[in-house]
Amino acid sequence: MELVRATEAAAIRAVPFIGRGDKNAADGAAVDAMRKFLGTVNFDGVIVIGEGEKDHAPMLYNGEHVGNGHGPAADIAVDPIDGTSLTAAGRQNALSMIAVADRGSMYDPSAVFYMDKIVTGGEGRGVVDLRKPIGENIRALAKAKNKDIADMVIAVLDRPRHAQLVDDIRAAGAGTRMLLDGDVAGGINAALYGTRIDMCVGIGGTPEGIITACALKALDGFIQGRLLPRDDDERQKAIDAGHDLDRVLEANDLVTSDNTYFVATGVTDGGLVNGVRKLGPVLRTESIVLRGRSGTIRRVQADHVAEKWL
Repeated sequence: MELVRATEAAAIRAVPFIGRGDKNAADGAAVDAMRKFLGTVNFDGVIVIGEGEKDHAPMLYNGEHVGNGHGPAADIAVDPIDGTSLTAAGRQNALSMIAVADRGSMYDPSAVFYMDKIVTGGEGRGVVDLRKPIGENIRALAKAKNKDIADMVIAVLDRPRHAQLVDDIRAAGAGTRMLLDGDVAGGINAALYGTRIDMCVGIGGTPEGIITACALKALDGFIQGRLLPRDDDERQKAIDAGHDLDRVLEANDLVTSDNTYFVATGVTDGGLVNGVRKLGPVLRTESIVLRGRSGTIRRVQADHVAEKWL
């Protein structure tokens, strides 16, 4: 619940910037709020996955210590707003997110920004494989879920790089759910029971892959990822850091601990949670809290007295 207070605060502070066209202002307000509330949490946290390096403050930077310094030592991944462009444009699916795991358990991508990913529910384990053609994976997962291929829905980030992937998905007979941003929410929805998304695939951020893995620990979900350097410089950095660029990483590679927490609060309405709503004198937030060790999924609705946030 201490973590929820931090994502709630970040989401609430971003509200004045929804639809105003200034994604940096929205992000800055969310960062300030999240940093303030994280400082009260009873842990010794180090940000492993943040928004950049220290000289780019006010971002929550990689290596920054958060928490009150007491309690358990933890790795922290933060994204005060996953979907700053969505917030600025007033579009759906913007979230404020935090993932936490035991110290030293989060994978260090060594500055490789992108990874190719596939995420499903537990039914995909031993059934789908990132190295196989997407059509083969769709057919195998449909069989495992006892669904018609025509009823399968595959989430993909709406990017030019995915044009062939989208064509292949549709050629296999499945439908697509095109995501403007936020493949973390797409991956979680692929693993959650009872949603319309069956699989989330494509090239997205490596940090988002690690955050998704933290969430999937609570959902018994399945993820595979493979680092995808953008250029020769990034490739060499990865090789120098000892990464095997052909290796397919799974959840336990991305986060070795099962003692994980994932918290997200909606900034704008989306398929995972609703956004912040002004209801008379209160601001209503909706959050989701996933705990890996217990396999618990909690949804938290909170009303905040609006005048206390002025």
